[in-house]
Amino acid sequence: KSIADDNGKPMLLGRLIVDDMNQMNRGRIADLLVPNLKWTTLLLWFIWCSCTFCYYGVVLLTTELLEASGDHCNGADSQHDNNACTAGCRPLTQSDYAHLLWTTLAEFPGILFTIFIIERLGRKKTMALEFLIFFVAISFLFFCTLGRGWLTFILFIARGIISGVFQAAYVYTPEVYPTSLRSVGVGTCSGLARFGAMLTPLVAQVMIRTSVHLVAATYGMVALLAAVAAMMLPIETKGRAML
Repeated sequence: KSIADDNGKPMLLGRLIVDDMNQMNRGRIADLLVPNLKWTTLLLWFIWCSCTFCYYGVVLLTTELLEASGDHCNGADSQHDNNACTAGCRPLTQSDYAHLLWTTLAEFPGILFTIFIIERLGRKKTMALEFLIFFVAISFLFFCTLGRGWLTFILFIARGIISGVFQAAYVYTPEVYPTSLRSVGVGTCSGLARFGAMLTPLVAQVMIRTSVHLVAATYGMVALLAAVAAMMLPIETKGRAML
């Protein structure tokens, strides 16, 4: 009535009737776990958590590996003292910051790559493919013969592609939930993503003192499981009308 008055128009004739009572229940986390949404929700929580775990892991790992003076297989192990601050071992040089800048710029082509393939392959396959590319890229850390240039290239690919997964997840999640649950669905996924970000420093900055290979294996395994989770999502939202 207020809107009609503001527009100088009469009220519409008839009586408003709510024909979908599900729309009356909004913002309940329990509704995300009803039988027809439970599997989708649990898989998305894992995918989002894996996204931040891998993304911030690459961000933190880049500085650790650059600090190792190029010998990323032994340098990270030998230069760290369990009681010493990591950043105090060797100051980063101008060249290190240049390599760090290159890995940061990787997010632009990573997002563009996602935009290019997401409408062609679909949301599920895009996330799965990019997790697999991340798995392959991070696996190259097992090769101790990588020079500084190749190391930067591998980290460039890994960071670019995992940022693309993030964007694909942001596209898929609002599309898969109905209107009454869309906000709480995205909100809980975002919250679980923060949990992954809380865990990743234990790997990228603590476990690396033990073994770079163990760090690479951890991130690779998480990415591989997330790729499987993406393919197991029961709904593909490409071309699907939002509910």
